[in-house]
Amino acid sequence: MLKPLLAIALLLALPRTASHPPVRRQPAPTPSPALLVLEKEQNTLVIVDPATLTIVARIPAGDDPHEVAVSDDGRTAWVTNYRGRNGGPGGSTITPIDLVAQKALTPIQLGALRAPHGVATAGGKLYFTAEQSKVVGRYDPVTNTVDWVIGTGEDRTHMVAASRDGAVILTTNVNSPSVSIIQERALPLPSARPGAAPAGAPPGGPPRNGAAPKDWHVTNITVGRGAEGMDLSPDGRELWVANAGDATISIIDVAAHAVVATIPSTRSANRLKLTLDGRYAFVSDLGGNEMLVIDVKTRKPHTRIAMGGNSEGIVMSADGTRAYTTLNSKDAVAAIDLRTMTVVGELKTGRGPDGLAWAVRH
Repeated sequence: MLKPLLAIALLLALPRTASHPPVRRQPAPTPSPALLVLEKEQNTLVIVDPATLTIVARIPAGDDPHEVAVSDDGRTAWVTNYRGRNGGPGGSTITPIDLVAQKALTPIQLGALRAPHGVATAGGKLYFTAEQSKVVGRYDPVTNTVDWVIGTGEDRTHMVAASRDGAVILTTNVNSPSVSIIQERALPLPSARPGAAPAGAPPGGPPRNGAAPKDWHVTNITVGRGAEGMDLSPDGRELWVANAGDATISIIDVAAHAVVATIPSTRSANRLKLTLDGRYAFVSDLGGNEMLVIDVKTRKPHTRIAMGGNSEGIVMSADGTRAYTTLNSKDAVAAIDLRTMTVVGELKTGRGPDGLAWAVRH
C-alpha cells in the first residue's frame, strides 16, 4: 500500500499548471489594394498583400475556378467555375466571394449556360462567357439575376471585355477563330402605313419617351488561330488579341469592326494586357520562359523579361507601377516593375495558379 500512496502524494505535490483553451489567431484583414490569385487545381482563391507579397487568406472558390473579376467597390469577387464537379461536363456556377469577410457566398446558378469562363465588370454588372453555350451573359448583383444573354454563334466563346459603360462587349472565340463585337444600337424606324406600328417597335406602339427602341448587334471578325487573351485599349478604340495558334497578335479597330494590323507574338501566347497608360502590351507565354513586351505605338517588341517559368494570367496594379503574372510551371506569382521591366519579387502559391484580379476598396 505504501507505493500507491507515495505516488498519489507526489502527484499532489507537483505544481499545478493553469489549463487554457488553444489560442486561435484572428485572420489578417484583407488589404486594400489586394492581389487575387486563383489556384485552379486546389479550387481556391488566394488574397495576397502586394506590398509584402504574402498570402493573407485562402478561400474556397468552387469547382475548377478559372477567371475572377472584382466589383467596383472592391468588396466582392466573382469566380467562374469552368468544369463541373470531378472534372465532368461544363460547370454552371459563378462563385461570389466576400473579400472583407473572407468567405464564399451562395453560388450563382446559371442553369443551361454551361462552362462559364471569362468575366468582366462594367456599369455595376458582371459580364461572363458560357463557352459550351456559345453565349455572353450579364449578371445583375442588385436583383441577383442573369438579366441578359446573347449568342455569338461561334465556337469556344472564351474571354470577355467590356467598355466602361457596358455599351460594347467583346469576346474571343478560340476555335472559330474570331472576335465578337457586341454593341447596343438603335433600331431604324421606317415610315409605316397609317395606324401600323413601325418595324422593330415594341408592342403597343413607339416608346412613350420618344426614344428609338434599341437592340444588340453581333459582328464576328476573323482573327488568328487560337485567339484567346485580349485587352481593350484605355481609350476604347483598339482591341489587341493574342493568337496562340499562329503566334500573332491581331489589332482590331473597334469602331470600324476590322483588323488593322497583325504582328508577330510568342509561340504560345495565352494572355495579353495593356499597361494603364496604353504604352505597352504584355503577352504571356505558356510554352516559354519569357514575357514579351510590345511598344503599342510602334507595334514592335520593346523587351523580353526572363520569368524562369511559363507565364499565364496577367494583371496591372491600379497605380500603374507593377504587373503581376502567374507562373504555372513554378506554382508561383511574379511581380514586375514597369519602370525597369524586371522581376522584383516572387510568391509561392498552391497548385495551378491562373486567373488574377486587383481589388481596391472604396
